[in-house]
Amino acid sequence: MLDKPAPSPATETRGTAPWIEVLSGLGEKGPACIRLWTGRQLWLLDVGFGPEPTSPFKVEWLDGADAVFITHDHIDHIGGAEHVIAGRLPIHTTAQTARVLPNGADLHLLPERGQVTIDGVVVTTGRNGHALGGVWLHFALGSEALFYSGDWSEESEWFAFDMPPPAGTALIDASYHLDPVPQSARKAALDASLDRLDPAVQVLFPVPPSGRAGELALHLMSRGTVSLDDTCRAALLDGLQSGGVSPSAHKIVPLLEEPFDPSARFLICDTPNADDGMAWKTVQAWRDSGALGQSGVVLFTGHMTAHARDVAALGGLFTRWNVHPPLRDQKLMLARLGAKCFAPLFCREPAAYGEQAGFPAMLAGRTLL
Repeated sequence: MLDKPAPSPATETRGTAPWIEVLSGLGEKGPACIRLWTGRQLWLLDVGFGPEPTSPFKVEWLDGADAVFITHDHIDHIGGAEHVIAGRLPIHTTAQTARVLPNGADLHLLPERGQVTIDGVVVTTGRNGHALGGVWLHFALGSEALFYSGDWSEESEWFAFDMPPPAGTALIDASYHLDPVPQSARKAALDASLDRLDPAVQVLFPVPPSGRAGELALHLMSRGTVSLDDTCRAALLDGLQSGGVSPSAHKIVPLLEEPFDPSARFLICDTPNADDGMAWKTVQAWRDSGALGQSGVVLFTGHMTAHARDVAALGGLFTRWNVHPPLRDQKLMLARLGAKCFAPLFCREPAAYGEQAGFPAMLAGRTLL
């Protein structure tokens, strides 16, 4: 049911029906934060910051909250965690994601795939195909349950993905909006970009270590020497040990046994926007030596902040590598769930989905489950 009025957090009672409200992440590529009233408690699903510095986490989002759930460790989903910890709120997340939280967190660990009961609500989790330790969340609430994907992908050769159970209401990652291009075409475009470069040119791939680092390394191994910085190597070793990756991921083991080699043809380094870590150090070294844009090229493959765009203007390229679902996978997910209504998150024009065939009704404002 859509658009029925629900009480404010200040007047909620035990008899109130469950509802959801997207505080942030709808109508923008902005921080993820969704408010969920269970009928007993007020929960926040993700507490993001950014990805642009102009999109901070707002502390008032925590008002009235009883607990927080974090799907994965990327800043636009976890960046406000320090405020959660300062507010002494329980944090429900996986062991892998918990490792990057600031000290002092009141941790309640979720399985990467399984079920737990929290304050009488059955919560099901599954691996999201997007980040190490990353999960989607399914809540047995309302008449037909709620599914929140966080970020997800079903195209990865590195990450494992688990199918969720049915849900009548779905909050899904629509970061690529109506873009239909599959990963196979993305790989072909990346290869074409590399083929246009002189073989002597070094290519830096700025990445989130727990994100696309592993799958890019797998793809590039057949094209030349690949080297991962220490942060990426540590994250990928964690992934292999955690069991959250696909069987093909183990092909990467030889790379993880070698130290970082700054002379390799392909450098895979933290951070994804080349604004810190080894990626930024490499950009600075190339800039200062005159190599940037000449013998050294930065190839961005994901969302680019203003800093990343500045780097690209000096000596970079962009070729998307899918880490979110293209249009076909969004439709398939909603069909598998049997969703009656949904919200396309993390895209700028959600209203455009109303003109597309094959989608259920759109959520609007606070919605009863």
